[in-house]
Amino acid sequence: KLEHEGLFAPECRLPLPRFPRRIGIVTSLQAAALRDILAALARRAPHLPVVIYPTLVQGEEAAANIAEAIRIAASRDECDVVLVARGGGSIEDLWAFNEEVVARAIDACPIPLVTGIGHETDTTIADLVADGRAATPTAAAELATPVTLFDLASAMSDLGQRMEAALESNLEREHIELSNLESRLRFYSPARKLQSERQRADEWTR
Repeated sequence: KLEHEGLFAPECRLPLPRFPRRIGIVTSLQAAALRDILAALARRAPHLPVVIYPTLVQGEEAAANIAEAIRIAASRDECDVVLVARGGGSIEDLWAFNEEVVARAIDACPIPLVTGIGHETDTTIADLVADGRAATPTAAAELATPVTLFDLASAMSDLGQRMEAALESNLEREHIELSNLESRLRFYSPARKLQSERQRADEWTR
């Protein structure tokens, strides 16, 4: 039914931001997945603030909790990308992420959303609806931060060097142009013309 409605269509995916300013995380406060995500973000992008939307990730009430946390993140609109994550477990442990209510909450979320649920071999319906799917919670954090702080620092250093080289090149061109203008000014200056006329007058006088 969800596939027929287009929830799995690739063209419905939102693009993930290249430079997110704030990251949201939908998971349990006690989950190892949360620690893994925070560790990865601290390593890759320690400058980014993080907002956590706590939820149950297992049990009968987990699906409704997850869907509500996603809706809260969407309504607050304070993050540029949202991660929905939990660590590995049996198919029964992960079943909340197969529920229709979670799939519809993900589909309705106007913020790009990345899932990192279970291990590499685990796939849930939530993964099929999400804008980005990562094999693990740590991989989800990496997918949400394609540009690391090291990348930014390196790019800024390279940009600074290019700007310095461009400025030096411009200054050199301007210096050459100024020298040319000074030479032309001396050639066409009134003082030079007067000197020339004085010489002609002296010749006529002689």
